[in-house]
Amino acid sequence: MGGRGRGAGAPVARTYNVVTYGCQMNVHDSERISGLLEDAGYVRAASTDEPDVVVFNTCAVRENADNRLYGNLGHLRPTKTRRPGMQIAVGGCLAQKDRGEIVRRAPWVDVVFGTHNIGSLPVLLERARHNAAAEVEILESLEVFPSTLPARRESTYAGWVSISVGCNNTCTFCIVPSLRGKEKDRRPGDILSEVRALVDEGVLEVTLLGQNVNSYGVEFGDRLAFGKLLRACGDIDGLERVRFTSPHPKDFTDDVIAAMAETPNACHSLHMPLQSGSDDVLRAMRRSYRADRYLGIIDKVRAAMPDAAITTDIIVGFPGETEADFERTLDVVRQARFSSAFTFQYSKRPGTPAASMPDQLPKQVVQERYTRLLACVEEITWAENKRLVGETVEVLVAVGEGRKDERTGRLSGRARDGRLVHFEAGSLAGRIRPGDVVHTTVTYAAPHHLNADGEPGAHRRTRAGDAAEAGRSPRTPGVLLGLPTIGAPPAASAPANACGV
Repeated sequence: MGGRGRGAGAPVARTYNVVTYGCQMNVHDSERISGLLEDAGYVRAASTDEPDVVVFNTCAVRENADNRLYGNLGHLRPTKTRRPGMQIAVGGCLAQKDRGEIVRRAPWVDVVFGTHNIGSLPVLLERARHNAAAEVEILESLEVFPSTLPARRESTYAGWVSISVGCNNTCTFCIVPSLRGKEKDRRPGDILSEVRALVDEGVLEVTLLGQNVNSYGVEFGDRLAFGKLLRACGDIDGLERVRFTSPHPKDFTDDVIAAMAETPNACHSLHMPLQSGSDDVLRAMRRSYRADRYLGIIDKVRAAMPDAAITTDIIVGFPGETEADFERTLDVVRQARFSSAFTFQYSKRPGTPAASMPDQLPKQVVQERYTRLLACVEEITWAENKRLVGETVEVLVAVGEGRKDERTGRLSGRARDGRLVHFEAGSLAGRIRPGDVVHTTVTYAAPHHLNADGEPGAHRRTRAGDAAEAGRSPRTPGVLLGLPTIGAPPAASAPANACGV
């Protein structure tokens, strides 16, 4: 392993890399995985190194998720053969679903763990090393809430905070409830303590995360708990932005709209999945709201917050969807005036009720409708973005948001409403860090982003920017409830030369 030696015979810690597929919940789970491994003595591998442990945190929702995983496992097989001490672990939703099938198809995998037992990973790795055999552990229900586990946060300025895991809905296209389990809610005090811990580390923005944040509190008997949680976040000094994802229209209540409008640090951005504008399709999807109810929520949000940016998810080509159904979706898109939409072509997901429904649509029909939907969405998002030309926006400077930033010399970040902004640093070039805040004026709008090519009006240095400049990542220690401690893994001897051959 090139680059890891510190001199002949010097002990070095085992290194790791985590590969993440899928949703924000998986991204946050990967932060937990990294935190657990580092608490156990591992260190993150440099980009030029071959890690001692590779962890795949998988998704079972996205199309061809299993093909992607097994393809990547196949690519690693020669490396594993060449370096038998290397370990490969597979976790996440696909691991929860496929279980022992993963080891059967890829017997060079060392550990398989599910969505309910992330905290067991260091122990399973150690056990697999000791026994020289694959370890497969899949729990059927959550024993330790993931947020009690340590985390290595990826961002100095923005953090995910889980308020619940699992889902009580039964959407016919979705396999998440069977893999993540029934909804389990965290206590408000635990959530707020984690938010304060992140703010103490310099984090400016927090996103409250759950499969259905609007149903938060049902487990402990308070259906207004989510609005109260938003307001409580407004009382945390140093927390500048609060977002949440994802709500469900069936549970969306007026008190949440009021909390968003009246809490100063609550961002006026709302991601609310539509899925379809056809009541018949929504019924087949088992989505317990209808188009009028959905549009009514949007009207209330815009009445309370005229500047609100609303984004959504839409599925095209659900089984039985007619041309008239699809046209109703386009009608809702035109009325809702989304600032952005995540659009998907329906594809079968084994294990979901929709996979066995009659009237599965031909691929060419789904593709043609999808193309028309994209054109409709982009026409609207472009028009909505053009309305902001000439407006001054507050941008939280980010890392990796703009793919063309190196070529154009621009920096990028998110406005308070969640829109992506590429901006010129002007005379501040070299002084603006990720995590700093700038105010700049929009000069150009595209369907998916805004440009601000003039001199920034203001630049505020932040503690998050200080941390980014120093190369520090926020860490939340967590509380390991009832989990065995194993200490640091045995150090390997460094190779005689830096190339490890």
